[in-house]
Amino acid sequence: MKMLVALLLLLAFSNAVKMKGEENDGQCDYKLTLEPRPHSVSILEFGAVGDGKTLNTLAFRNAIFYLKSFADKGGAQLYVPPGRWLTGCFNLTSHLTLFLEKGAVILGSQDPSHWEVVEPLPSYGRGMDLPGGRYRSLINGYMLHDVVITGDNGTINGQGLVWWDWYSGHSLNYSRPHLVEFIASEYVVVSNLTFLNAPAYNIHPVYCSNVYVLNVSISSSPGSPYTLGVVPDSSDNVCIEDCIIDMGYDAIALKSGWDEYGIAYGRPTTNVHIRKVHLKSYSGSSLAFGSEMSGGISDVHVEQVHLYNSFSGIEFRTTKGRGGYIKRIIISGVEMENIYLGFAATGQCGSHPDNNYDPNALPVLDQMTLKDVIGTNITIAGSFTGIEESPFTSICLFNVSLSISSGSPTSSWVCSNVCGFSESVLPEACPDLQSSIPNPSSACLSFLHRQSEVIRCC
Repeated sequence: MKMLVALLLLLAFSNAVKMKGEENDGQCDYKLTLEPRPHSVSILEFGAVGDGKTLNTLAFRNAIFYLKSFADKGGAQLYVPPGRWLTGCFNLTSHLTLFLEKGAVILGSQDPSHWEVVEPLPSYGRGMDLPGGRYRSLINGYMLHDVVITGDNGTINGQGLVWWDWYSGHSLNYSRPHLVEFIASEYVVVSNLTFLNAPAYNIHPVYCSNVYVLNVSISSSPGSPYTLGVVPDSSDNVCIEDCIIDMGYDAIALKSGWDEYGIAYGRPTTNVHIRKVHLKSYSGSSLAFGSEMSGGISDVHVEQVHLYNSFSGIEFRTTKGRGGYIKRIIISGVEMENIYLGFAATGQCGSHPDNNYDPNALPVLDQMTLKDVIGTNITIAGSFTGIEESPFTSICLFNVSLSISSGSPTSSWVCSNVCGFSESVLPEACPDLQSSIPNPSSACLSFLHRQSEVIRCC
């Protein structure tokens, strides 16, 4: 923790970021060695005007092109002072820090002509909203190394209302853009910032390694359609810590590709550590896995989380034709408040990108442990509905206490095509999660303690 505090302070005041390190018990405990950026310029030096009206896309692009020349000289910083800086999409470069001062607001243009159109991601085969291409994200990184977006609580505002209206009115020409997207990059930090009103996703690392999202606040209008907070996608070694996220759909969603495209690309999301986050979701889930998970999701550790005022708390989603897997998930130390559906795992969720998917590509959900959970004003404790041809296995519940709200359905749990174990769970879990094999808890605990061999509890 001391290293994380030092990291945040150094990012805020020294504009430093040269990342090295070695993995500890969890990705959020990664030890980082930092070196100061030797060069810094202000966006003002490139003709930018912070009046909220002047388009500054060219200023950002020219500044970053100039700073690219310092990549082999220790890297550089682009400083954004207080003001309202309207821009279209632009690309970052390696060994760069983009620093937003307190009072600095980067505004995404509401004119679609200021957003380039690019090919769909190969693990998706099409845009998420529409077949074909997609608008490039506001701030982009492609095949980069050692990049930071940080500040003294500066703001990135996507001004997403027009995009939400176009989406809801079926008048989009291409799939909506995100606010920040890194593709095939490594050693990426996003910290000490506020994100507002993304057209779709806020922070989207895809095909990335060693990603740190620290001390950010992300919010969007409750009615914003399918807006998501942080979306690790076919990425590994990811830390999300000390964040407050309030979204129209999912607050944090782990993904790894869509049907035959995700299966062919074959890159999982793995080794993810999420802790000390406050998550709220208006119509989706505070914490979601899938439903696009065809490359696989595994080895995720979630701890010390507060989920509140949401439709669902924790949800695992998939469907026939997805393939892939969700496995070896540990979630502990959860506080839930005012949640309609506490836990969910469903095998009947999500559409398909086209008609070329394989209906016999059955997903696997296995080895999911939920422990030390307290919930108040929960309407339905859990709904676990697996796939008949591929039941969900080794769902293990320990020390779960949920206070069910008055007027809730008679049955607090709904289960089918699942099996697992429960201990000290109130209200009592459904029979499918009360395995009768000898010493079933040993299977869950062996996984929980990360022993080398796991015996299934069913």
